Amino acid sequence: MFEKSTVVFLKKLSKNNNKAWFDTHRPLYTSAKEDFEKFVATILDKFAGMDPDLKDLEVKNCTFRMNRDIRFSKDKTPYKINMGASFNRGGKKSVFAGYYFHLEPGEKSFAGGGLWMPMPPDLKKIRQEIDYCFEDFTTIVSGKKFKAEFNKLEDTPDVKLTNIPKGYEKDNRAAEFLKLKSLLATRPVSDQALTSHSLVSDTIRSFTALVPLIKFLNRALEN
Repeated sequence: MFEKSTVVFLKKLSKNNNKAWFDTHRPLYTSAKEDFEKFVATILDKFAGMDPDLKDLEVKNCTFRMNRDIRFSKDKTPYKINMGASFNRGGKKSVFAGYYFHLEPGEKSFAGGGLWMPMPPDLKKIRQEIDYCFEDFTTIVSGKKFKAEFNKLEDTPDVKLTNIPKGYEKDNRAAEFLKLKSLLATRPVSDQALTSHSLVSDTIRSFTALVPLIKFLNRALEN
């Protein structure tokens, strides 16, 4: 669970996203940062046994800076109004699939994972693995634990092609999955749940349901 002060800090930052306010309230940020890192450390400690690929990760390998890169953005607000942690084999900058927790008050928090917008060569490998091992793949995304947590892979227009990619027939049995540009599964985490004592166990339950998918995707990337 997070301290209420952490949630309050992020809410206030969203309304006062400027350096002057941030500098004045830096002690609140420091406290929120430590609280989030404590949560990440707990997840690593309790979940690494479910996915040994994470056993050598440290908190710093998973968390992100609050400062936004505004060099090429029209939005010049200097800070993120969320805190995120990516639990990936090899760390947050790794090409491998992994697990993710997003803390953003305003009913925008979520837990889940997968692989977001892989580079074309990696996406090609994943599509080939889905095509060649379609039964294995469908068993994973139709499994009881997976469906109970996430229902299905995300398939909104921003992560899915309209037409099947080149090299595949329109009637390919895996067509709808081959159109995906990202392989993601997430579930919302309510603002109320952020300060609940069950947050850690609920997050671990979600991550555990993702393990077969993560292993499938990373197997494809290894080939």
